[in-house]
Amino acid sequence: MNTLRIGLVQMRCEKGAIDDNLAAIQSYLQAGASRNIDIMCFPEMSITGYANPQTNPWTILHLNGPEVARFVVMTKDIPVTAIAGLIEANPEEKPFITQIVARGGKLQGVYRKKTIIDEETNRFAPGSIIQPVQHPKVPFGISICADINTPEIFTELARLGAHIVFEAAAPGLYGSQETRNWRSGYEWWQSECHQKLGRYARENGIFIAVATQAGRTIDEDFPGGGYVFAPDGTCLFSTENWSEGVLYAELPVR
Repeated sequence: MNTLRIGLVQMRCEKGAIDDNLAAIQSYLQAGASRNIDIMCFPEMSITGYANPQTNPWTILHLNGPEVARFVVMTKDIPVTAIAGLIEANPEEKPFITQIVARGGKLQGVYRKKTIIDEETNRFAPGSIIQPVQHPKVPFGISICADINTPEIFTELARLGAHIVFEAAAPGLYGSQETRNWRSGYEWWQSECHQKLGRYARENGIFIAVATQAGRTIDEDFPGGGYVFAPDGTCLFSTENWSEGVLYAELPVR
Protein backbone atom coordinates (compact mmCIF):
# COMPACT_ATOMS: atom_id res chain seq x y z
CA MET A 1 0.00 0.00 0.00
CA ASN A 2 1.24 3.50 -0.82
CA THR A 3 1.80 5.91 2.05
CA LEU A 4 1.58 9.67 2.49
CA ARG A 5 4.10 11.26 4.83
CA ILE A 6 2.92 14.51 6.39
CA GLY A 7 4.36 17.08 8.77
CA LEU A 8 2.12 19.31 10.91
CA VAL A 9 4.04 22.33 12.14
CA GLN A 10 3.28 23.78 15.57
CA MET A 11 5.10 27.12 15.54
CA ARG A 12 5.17 30.61 16.96
CA CYS A 13 4.37 33.17 14.23
CA GLU A 14 5.05 36.69 15.48
CA LYS A 15 2.62 39.26 14.13
CA GLY A 16 4.16 41.16 11.23
CA ALA A 17 7.55 39.43 11.51
CA ILE A 18 7.41 38.21 7.93
CA ASP A 19 11.16 37.73 7.45
CA ASP A 20 11.50 35.77 10.68
CA ASN A 21 8.44 33.65 9.94
CA LEU A 22 9.67 32.82 6.44
CA ALA A 23 13.08 31.88 7.83
CA ALA A 24 11.43 29.50 10.32
CA ILE A 25 9.26 28.02 7.57
CA GLN A 26 12.31 27.36 5.41
CA SER A 27 14.07 25.61 8.29
CA TYR A 28 11.05 23.36 8.90
CA LEU A 29 10.80 22.57 5.17
CA GLN A 30 14.42 21.55 4.99
CA ALA A 31 13.94 19.30 8.02
CA GLY A 32 10.86 17.80 6.38
CA ALA A 33 12.74 17.15 3.15
CA SER A 34 15.40 15.24 5.08
CA ARG A 35 12.62 12.95 6.35
CA ASN A 36 11.06 12.45 2.90
CA ILE A 37 7.89 14.28 3.88
CA ASP A 38 5.30 14.61 1.10
CA ILE A 39 3.16 17.43 2.50
CA MET A 40 4.00 19.90 5.26
CA CYS A 41 1.23 22.08 6.68
CA PHE A 42 1.94 25.32 8.52
CA PRO A 43 -0.65 27.13 10.68
CA GLU A 44 -3.09 29.85 9.73
CA MET A 45 -1.29 33.13 8.96
CA SER A 46 2.09 31.46 9.45
CA ILE A 47 3.82 33.89 7.06
CA THR A 48 2.32 37.18 8.28
CA GLY A 49 1.41 36.23 11.82
CA TYR A 50 -2.15 36.86 13.01
CA ALA A 51 -1.89 40.62 12.53
CA ASN A 52 -4.68 43.19 12.37
CA PRO A 53 -4.71 44.40 8.75
CA GLN A 54 -6.46 47.63 9.73
CA THR A 55 -3.68 48.78 12.05
CA ASN A 56 -0.89 46.99 10.19
CA PRO A 57 -1.78 47.35 6.48
CA TRP A 58 1.75 46.44 5.42
CA THR A 59 1.04 42.85 6.51
CA ILE A 60 -1.48 42.50 3.66
CA LEU A 61 0.32 40.52 0.95
CA HIS A 62 -0.35 39.90 -2.74
CA LEU A 63 -0.14 36.43 -4.26
CA ASN A 64 2.20 37.82 -6.91
CA GLY A 65 4.26 39.73 -4.35
CA PRO A 66 7.84 39.10 -3.20
CA GLU A 67 6.93 37.53 0.14
CA VAL A 68 4.82 34.81 -1.47
CA ALA A 69 7.50 34.33 -4.12
CA ARG A 70 10.07 33.71 -1.37
CA PHE A 71 7.85 31.01 0.12
CA VAL A 72 7.11 29.36 -3.22
CA VAL A 73 10.76 29.20 -4.27
CA MET A 74 11.58 27.31 -1.06
CA THR A 75 9.92 24.26 -2.62
CA LYS A 76 11.85 24.43 -5.90
CA ASP A 77 14.59 21.95 -5.07
CA ILE A 78 12.89 19.77 -2.45
CA PRO A 79 10.14 17.15 -2.87
CA VAL A 80 7.89 18.70 -0.20
CA THR A 81 4.49 20.24 -0.92
CA ALA A 82 4.09 23.18 1.49
CA ILE A 83 0.89 24.77 2.82
CA ALA A 84 1.25 28.15 4.59
CA GLY A 85 -0.96 31.05 5.60
CA LEU A 86 -1.10 34.82 5.11
CA ILE A 87 -3.29 37.89 4.99
CA GLU A 88 -4.13 38.28 1.30
CA ALA A 89 -5.03 41.53 -0.45
CA ASN A 90 -8.57 41.67 -1.80
CA PRO A 91 -9.09 44.38 -4.43
CA GLU A 92 -12.82 44.51 -3.79
CA GLU A 93 -13.04 44.87 0.00
CA LYS A 94 -11.46 43.59 3.21
CA PRO A 95 -8.53 41.16 2.87
CA PHE A 96 -8.79 37.38 2.95
CA ILE A 97 -7.35 34.87 5.40
CA THR A 98 -5.60 32.56 2.96
CA GLN A 99 -3.65 29.32 2.81
CA ILE A 100 -1.45 28.80 -0.25
CA VAL A 101 0.06 25.59 -1.60
CA ALA A 102 3.50 25.44 -3.23
CA ARG A 103 5.26 22.53 -4.89
CA GLY A 104 8.25 22.38 -7.21
CA GLY A 105 8.78 26.13 -7.05
CA LYS A 106 5.26 26.91 -8.27
CA LEU A 107 2.03 28.08 -6.64
CA GLN A 108 -0.30 25.08 -6.84
CA GLY A 109 -3.39 26.12 -4.90
CA VAL A 110 -5.17 28.82 -2.90
CA TYR A 111 -7.89 28.53 -0.27
CA ARG A 112 -9.56 31.53 1.35
CA LYS A 113 -11.20 31.01 4.72
CA LYS A 114 -14.98 30.82 4.39
CA THR A 115 -16.05 30.96 8.04
CA ILE A 116 -15.48 34.57 9.11
CA ILE A 117 -17.11 35.15 12.50
CA ASP A 118 -16.86 37.23 15.68
CA GLU A 119 -14.18 39.95 15.61
CA GLU A 120 -12.91 38.78 12.22
CA THR A 121 -16.01 40.11 10.47
CA ASN A 122 -14.75 43.69 10.82
CA ARG A 123 -11.32 42.86 9.41
CA PHE A 124 -11.64 40.10 6.83
CA ALA A 125 -13.81 38.97 3.92
CA PRO A 126 -14.96 35.35 3.52
CA GLY A 127 -13.80 33.22 0.63
CA SER A 128 -16.24 31.54 -1.73
CA ILE A 129 -14.53 28.60 -3.46
CA ILE A 130 -13.90 25.12 -2.06
CA GLN A 131 -11.69 22.93 -4.21
CA PRO A 132 -9.24 20.09 -3.51
CA VAL A 133 -5.61 20.40 -4.49
CA GLN A 134 -4.13 17.58 -6.52
CA HIS A 135 -0.95 16.11 -5.04
CA PRO A 136 0.89 13.41 -7.02
CA LYS A 137 -0.16 10.87 -4.40
CA VAL A 138 -3.58 12.07 -3.33
CA PRO A 139 -6.05 14.99 -3.64
CA PHE A 140 -6.33 17.03 -0.43
CA GLY A 141 -8.41 19.87 0.93
CA ILE A 142 -7.73 22.80 3.24
CA SER A 143 -9.81 24.36 6.01
CA ILE A 144 -8.85 27.26 8.26
CA CYS A 145 -9.50 27.57 12.00
CA ALA A 146 -13.17 28.65 12.45
CA ASP A 147 -14.07 26.46 9.46
CA ILE A 148 -14.16 23.79 12.17
CA ASN A 149 -17.68 25.14 12.85
CA THR A 150 -18.82 24.61 9.25
CA PRO A 151 -19.17 20.85 8.64
CA GLU A 152 -20.42 21.46 5.10
CA ILE A 153 -16.88 22.44 4.06
CA PHE A 154 -15.55 19.02 4.98
CA THR A 155 -18.50 17.27 3.37
CA GLU A 156 -18.00 19.17 0.12
CA LEU A 157 -14.26 18.51 0.03
CA ALA A 158 -14.91 14.80 0.54
CA ARG A 159 -17.54 14.84 -2.21
CA LEU A 160 -15.02 16.44 -4.55
CA GLY A 161 -12.55 13.65 -3.86
CA ALA A 162 -10.27 14.91 -1.08
CA HIS A 163 -8.62 12.04 0.76
CA ILE A 164 -7.34 14.27 3.56
CA VAL A 165 -8.20 17.78 4.79
CA PHE A 166 -5.57 19.97 6.44
CA GLU A 167 -7.01 22.26 9.13
CA ALA A 168 -4.62 25.21 9.59
CA ALA A 169 -5.46 27.12 12.75
CA ALA A 170 -4.58 30.02 15.04
CA PRO A 171 -7.25 30.20 17.77
CA GLY A 172 -6.33 33.10 20.04
CA LEU A 173 -6.35 32.77 23.81
CA TYR A 174 -8.10 35.60 25.59
CA GLY A 175 -7.27 37.36 28.84
CA SER A 176 -4.26 39.24 30.18
CA GLN A 177 -0.75 37.85 29.85
CA GLU A 178 -0.92 37.04 33.55
CA THR A 179 -4.15 35.03 33.30
CA ARG A 180 -3.77 33.34 29.89
CA ASN A 181 -2.85 29.72 30.33
CA TRP A 182 -1.44 27.49 27.62
CA ARG A 183 -2.48 24.27 29.29
CA SER A 184 -6.15 25.21 29.49
CA GLY A 185 -5.99 26.70 26.00
CA TYR A 186 -4.36 23.58 24.60
CA GLU A 187 -6.94 21.35 26.26
CA TRP A 188 -9.80 23.52 24.97
CA TRP A 189 -8.57 23.39 21.35
CA GLN A 190 -7.80 19.68 21.69
CA SER A 191 -11.39 19.08 22.79
CA GLU A 192 -12.76 21.15 19.90
CA CYS A 193 -10.71 19.15 17.40
CA HIS A 194 -11.62 15.78 18.85
CA GLN A 195 -15.33 16.50 19.11
CA LYS A 196 -15.81 18.20 15.74
CA LEU A 197 -13.04 17.09 13.41
CA GLY A 198 -13.19 13.51 14.64
CA ARG A 199 -16.88 13.47 13.75
CA TYR A 200 -16.34 15.06 10.32
CA ALA A 201 -13.63 12.51 9.55
CA ARG A 202 -15.95 9.65 10.45
CA GLU A 203 -19.00 11.05 8.67
CA ASN A 204 -17.09 11.70 5.44
CA GLY A 205 -14.59 8.82 5.50
CA ILE A 206 -11.55 11.09 5.25
CA PHE A 207 -8.39 11.89 7.18
CA ILE A 208 -8.23 15.30 8.87
CA ALA A 209 -4.90 16.75 10.02
CA VAL A 210 -4.43 19.83 12.20
CA ALA A 211 -1.55 22.35 12.45
CA THR A 212 -1.89 25.17 14.99
CA GLN A 213 0.04 28.31 15.95
CA ALA A 214 1.68 28.05 19.37
CA GLY A 215 3.26 30.43 21.85
CA ARG A 216 3.15 34.07 22.91
CA THR A 217 3.15 36.87 20.37
CA ILE A 218 3.29 40.60 20.99
CA ASP A 219 -0.33 40.81 22.18
CA GLU A 220 -1.88 37.33 21.95
CA ASP A 221 -1.19 33.70 22.82
CA PHE A 222 -1.91 30.59 20.77
CA PRO A 223 -2.43 27.09 22.19
CA GLY A 224 -0.75 24.79 19.69
CA GLY A 225 -2.17 21.39 18.86
CA GLY A 226 -1.35 18.91 16.13
CA TYR A 227 -3.69 16.00 15.40
CA VAL A 228 -4.49 13.39 12.76
CA PHE A 229 -7.98 11.86 12.69
CA ALA A 230 -8.65 8.65 10.77
CA PRO A 231 -11.67 7.99 8.51
CA ASP A 232 -13.28 6.13 11.42
CA GLY A 233 -12.95 9.22 13.63
CA THR A 234 -10.19 8.00 15.91
CA CYS A 235 -7.20 10.21 16.69
CA LEU A 236 -4.15 8.44 15.29
CA PHE A 237 -1.48 11.01 16.15
CA SER A 238 -1.32 13.93 18.58
CA THR A 239 1.17 16.42 19.95
CA GLU A 240 1.97 15.94 23.61
CA ASN A 241 1.70 19.64 24.50
CA TRP A 242 1.89 23.19 23.13
CA SER A 243 5.66 23.27 22.50
CA GLU A 244 6.94 24.30 19.09
CA GLY A 245 7.84 21.45 16.78
CA VAL A 246 6.48 19.13 14.09
CA LEU A 247 4.09 16.21 14.33
CA TYR A 248 5.13 13.68 11.68
CA ALA A 249 2.73 10.99 10.50
CA GLU A 250 2.55 8.33 7.81
CA LEU A 251 -0.87 7.55 6.36
CA PRO A 252 -2.16 4.97 3.84
CA VAL A 253 -3.41 6.37 0.54
CA ARG A 254 -5.82 4.86 -1.95
